Amino acid sequence: MTGSFHALIPCAGSGSRSGTSIPKQYQALAGHALLWHTLAAFHACANIQRILLVLAPHDPWFAQHPPPAHINTQRLEAAHIGGASRAESVRNGLQYLLANGAQPNDWVLVHDAARCLITPAQITQLIQACQHDAVGGLLALPLPDTLKTQQPAPTPHTAARVAATLPRSDKWLAQTPQMFRLGVLLHALEQGLQQAPEHITDEASAIERLGLHPLLVPGSAQNFKVTYPEDFALAQAVLLARQAQPQP
Repeated sequence: MTGSFHALIPCAGSGSRSGTSIPKQYQALAGHALLWHTLAAFHACANIQRILLVLAPHDPWFAQHPPPAHINTQRLEAAHIGGASRAESVRNGLQYLLANGAQPNDWVLVHDAARCLITPAQITQLIQACQHDAVGGLLALPLPDTLKTQQPAPTPHTAARVAATLPRSDKWLAQTPQMFRLGVLLHALEQGLQQAPEHITDEASAIERLGLHPLLVPGSAQNFKVTYPEDFALAQAVLLARQAQPQP
């Protein structure tokens, strides 16, 4: 049984590393709040029946940034149920979906709000690769650079030094969306948050703790997470280039 497809976008973080005066998901990029570029990609995917945006409990900014005219919000729900961590926000979102009509066997695609360069084609690629898989999977990028480990620093202000070079042939950079069965992912997150919350860095890491092995689906280098101040200029340049020459 295939099940329905839901998108879950955790959007409760403060974005402290971004250097902006408001949470980075509301920073203006190419004419709209960053968040709306993310949501537009999911809105363009006919396979996605429902989009849940998980906001912080007292988020005042979402209401101040209405959707662009080209986005029909009929499939979009916003719930002020964010938790203290990303994993808690995702867990709360999954519980909300189950309490509001979703089924444990449905698929859920969890995506970082700040990965605003995701495309409908990449989302569709993930769905097609994972919808008949026993576990599910995630977009990821084979590591392109040489990977180093550092020596322990004698003091907090000591410059880092290389300890070793690691082989990169089997290393991947995890991206989002990450797509799993709703019931399985909720169980994995609940168990992980109870037993080892510090090890739950994404949805796949929670699934892995169940002894399962998610599928790695090649993504795009452009699907990066806007994190630091310089990332905004790069994301805006890509968005403006796409507006000038639309991509699938």
